[in-house]
This record gives sequence, structure tokens and C-alpha cells, in this order.
Amino acid sequence: MSASTVVRVAAAVARRPDLWPTALGQARRLIPPRWWRRAPFLPVPSAAYLEMRLVTQYGRSDHRVEVRDVVHYLTWCRSWSRALR
Repeated sequence: MSASTVVRVAAAVARRPDLWPTALGQARRLIPPRWWRRAPFLPVPSAAYLEMRLVTQYGRSDHRVEVRDVVHYLTWCRSWSRALR
């Protein structure tokens, strides 16, 4: 995911305080354990996971992430979490 996409997603989530806890929870789940021991030494999901998500969402791994889809995904995660309680 490009840096500009990350900034656009962060801006969209920043405008939705109701999604902040869900976004933080999802980020925590996606960050690999001991991420600081492996290049690129950043707390980002693995390339394999991101490729799988892109293929399952858009049908190909080179598709650009759409911000609205991330917001919809986080909304779904929040509602699913509430349904389980």
C-alpha cells in the first residue's frame, strides 16, 4: 500500500471517531509479532496478507486500495464485534 493511500485512509478514519477503537484494534491484530526484527522494521501487515486481501477484494493484487472500502470494512468489523457480545 502506498504512503499516499495510508494517509488518505488515516484521514478518512480520523473523520470517523466512532471507528477509532475498531481501527486501532484491527491495526493491533494485523501487525506481526516482533515486527521490529524484520525489514522494513515498521509495524505493517505482511505483504502476503495484503496481497491476499487485495485479491479477495478486487480480484487482483495490483488493484489500488479504495478508501471507502477500508471504511466499510471497519464499519463491518465494528458491527460484527458488537453482534458477538
